[in-house]
Amino acid sequence: MKTLAIEPLTREAFAPFGDVIELEGAKQIPINLGTTIRYHDLAKVDVTDEGGRTLVNLFRGQPRALPFEITMMERHPLGSQAFIPLNDKPYLVVVAPAGELDESKIRAFVTSGWQGVNYAKGVWHHPLLALGEVSDFIVVDRGGDGLNLNEQNLRESQWLTEEAMNAVVV
Repeated sequence: MKTLAIEPLTREAFAPFGDVIELEGAKQIPINLGTTIRYHDLAKVDVTDEGGRTLVNLFRGQPRALPFEITMMERHPLGSQAFIPLNDKPYLVVVAPAGELDESKIRAFVTSGWQGVNYAKGVWHHPLLALGEVSDFIVVDRGGDGLNLNEQNLRESQWLTEEAMNAVVV
């Protein structure tokens, strides 16, 4: 059984796959007569290929129990896809670089709860992996014509385990 190591989600570690959406380190701009702080430009939304347009959705993810078997990955070749959690509950992110799916380069991350992710165009990722309880996410992605979803089954399953979660060094 191949077990994926689970890493803490950081901007540096996730950079090859897209953006981490978080307040730490973000540019802050006071607005509305100083009563609001705008955390500016948190992710690059990239959805305009082939006449695409921005969609804003709400996804309600059912919790996944560990151990969990990763058997497939998906990608969106025409646009980025951002997941912004609406609750402070960690979730898992499983990714691989854009291009042909290289199973040896699959990586797993655990969020701190409030961190979001923006998968860059073409980056392979597993569908939503909520943990512990039903979790809601605002999802910003691409609408419009064109094939914007590829799915691929893995040759060899990979596992997310409780032991791997317990080994995460924050």
